This record gives sequence, C-alpha cells and structure tokens, in this order.
Amino acid sequence: MQKKVLMVCMGNICRSPTAEGVMRAALSRHGLDGLVAVDSAGTHAYHVGEAPDPRTVQAARRRGYDLSAQRARQVEAADFDRFDLILAADKANLAALRRISQKGVTPQLLLSILGTEAEVPDPYYGGADGFERVLDLVEQACDAWCRQWRQQAGLD
Repeated sequence: MQKKVLMVCMGNICRSPTAEGVMRAALSRHGLDGLVAVDSAGTHAYHVGEAPDPRTVQAARRRGYDLSAQRARQVEAADFDRFDLILAADKANLAALRRISQKGVTPQLLLSILGTEAEVPDPYYGGADGFERVLDLVEQACDAWCRQWRQQAGLD
C-alpha cells in the first residue's frame, strides 16, 4: 500500500513546493518510488493556481530539482483523510492545520524527524540565502524521512 505525504506551508509557493520537489528526488534516491507519493499545499489561498515563487524555482534548479509543474493549492478538509502524513514547515502552519483537522491524520513539523522542534523559516521577504537555507533544512529532513520509511518497509 502506498504512503501519501502532504507538505504544507502558508502560500504553497516557497517552502512546501521545495519540500515536495526535494522529497520526490529523495524518494527516488532511496528506492522508494511507487511506495510513497508526495504533494504540497498551503494553509492560505493567497496563491492558488500559481507556480512556485521564481526565487524558489531558481534555488531548487541550481540543486537539480524541477518544480516547474507544481501549482499552488490550499489545504482542504479531505486532505486529512487522503494523506497518511501531513508535514508543516513551521509552528504557525502546524497550528492552522490542527484548527482545520477534525479527524484523520495529525499533522507534524517537517523537521521533527530530526529530533527537533525547529521550523523551516519563510524565505519570502528575505534574500537568496533564505532559499538556500530552506533547501539545506528540507534536504536533511527528506533524507531522514526516507531512511525511516525504508526501515519501516524492511528495505534496510
């Protein structure tokens, strides 16, 4: 049975599309293609239908991730039934997810797999280094999630 994972930030144009793209690549590297599906969404409808922020796309492209097919969407109540794991970039979005979650999966912080309550900072109002920091954190977390899933699937 395929595991379904949803990456969430506020507008679904910076952190969560980055997390989706990085996770897709990590799943492939870890031999988990077909075992885990990933999507992304935002807690707010600010950018529904839009492509990821151009700075996000550029930073990701420099590291070999293609985000060009992604379009922003807002989290909906049905996501709590559709997904096995919902991962929030930060505590504000985690709280927003918990407010709309009436049943189903309990959201967690993306970086919780690293044994921390740290957040993926929003790079939207900062410089290029913020987008690189997001990639650094998301790459670490996605690799850690994949290692955990490989163990759970008995692949290690």
